[in-house]
Amino acid sequence: MSGPVPAIKVLLLPKDTNALGTIFGGVILSHIDLASAVEARKAAAHRYVTKAMHEVEFHEPVFVGDIVNFFTETVRIGRTSITVRVTVVAERWGAGQGEHVKVTEAEVVLVAVGATGQPIPIKT
Repeated sequence: MSGPVPAIKVLLLPKDTNALGTIFGGVILSHIDLASAVEARKAAAHRYVTKAMHEVEFHEPVFVGDIVNFFTETVRIGRTSITVRVTVVAERWGAGQGEHVKVTEAEVVLVAVGATGQPIPIKT
């Protein structure tokens, strides 16, 4: 098996659902944030805080039992910030066949911070 490797992969459970039985958008957003931090650590091993998440539009619902992949790509590295694109793809397993559905994508801006919480240069 080849191809891109997700930064994180999550099996979503009933505790993650809303009243309609689909996964809360906020659960997905939380995992997007985590996946972007995993990608940022590849550039430099700093503490990062999220500054912005640009335009997250959900195209497909996520259901209980879906395995959700969060693929990441570094878009830009600035002096103290890094921008990461996160693409979310759900694997649906009906009738034993895996279907891959793009759920959403987002660009996340993270800022490297030091011990006092102030921005620090990513590359020194």
